[in-house]
Amino acid sequence: MQRHTSFAVDSEGDMASTTPLLNSMSRSGTATFASMPRPDGSNFPLYNSHRKKPRRWPLALRFIKGAIHADIAIPVLLHSAFAALVTYIDRIREDHIGFDGNVFMTQIQTSIRNLTRSFLAGSHTTGKKTSDDERAHTERTVRVLLAMMYAVKNHLRAEWGATMSNLPFLLPQTTTELARHRRESTSTQKPEYSELLSAGTTSFEDRGLGLLLQLSVQIEGYIKRGTDREWWHAPVAAQMTGQLNTLVSAYGSLETIHLTGVPVAYLIHLRQVLALFGILLPFALAEEMVWWSVPLCAVVMFTLYGIEAIAEQLEDPFGMDKNDIKVDAIVEDLRVETMVLLEGWRRGSLAGSYR
Repeated sequence: MQRHTSFAVDSEGDMASTTPLLNSMSRSGTATFASMPRPDGSNFPLYNSHRKKPRRWPLALRFIKGAIHADIAIPVLLHSAFAALVTYIDRIREDHIGFDGNVFMTQIQTSIRNLTRSFLAGSHTTGKKTSDDERAHTERTVRVLLAMMYAVKNHLRAEWGATMSNLPFLLPQTTTELARHRRESTSTQKPEYSELLSAGTTSFEDRGLGLLLQLSVQIEGYIKRGTDREWWHAPVAAQMTGQLNTLVSAYGSLETIHLTGVPVAYLIHLRQVLALFGILLPFALAEEMVWWSVPLCAVVMFTLYGIEAIAEQLEDPFGMDKNDIKVDAIVEDLRVETMVLLEGWRRGSLAGSYR
């Protein structure tokens, strides 16, 4: 008997013929092959398990039904917040490295140069001789402008006086000792101010007023008196006042850079991650690299800890380290320029100088 004509085989190997079964099903009317479902598209194996409904939206645009966005939303948001924190800290560190610090120092230097030029060239009335007192007043004011640059340097380093001439602000000092130094001296007692400020100039730093802001009042008063003397018109005076405002604004930005430290939580987390990475790195390299894992770990940790050490050193870019902004050189260059301008102005050798 052929194999394809049978439905089943019993345990003894006998075959059951299909003919009696078909005759019995036909006589009883229970079922026939004609009445059974056929694979014509309306039914087929695994019909109920197979997808029958076409997709209305591309899978890339599915966010709710069948998607896992709700399950991963919280971890993704937490990692995004951490990335935002790292980016913010990176921006802070970028400021502390000195890029913005150099920009604001240049703004102060440029404002002092512009005001010096305007005062020396415009402090007179055409056709009228300038008195000796007026010329002396102009020279004192230019020296005050130069003293403002020294005030910026000393303020950022907290060098309030001669007793603190070599004491950076971030050196380990107790609050009591630092307060004692501040009470003992003021910035006006430092040697560089002796030829810049008038004798008897009193500083109010011991009462919380920065010397630069105090000197800016004198500059504003000089601009006002020059307007009253008809040395310059109101638009020119407004321009000078704008230069003074730019100077004070840059001074405030430097204070922000100096006083804004890296958050302690970030430093703690960074140190812990570096230490943990250094501990686990040999386990990851030992099997493959064997003894080469020792110098490789040393190079990797040297790189990571070196970057951290550089960032820590440059956290205050106004100190006296080799990598800090060369504030002393900037101030000295401006002093040389200003003194040469004053000397030429007194001799009348500068264009626009009038006696």
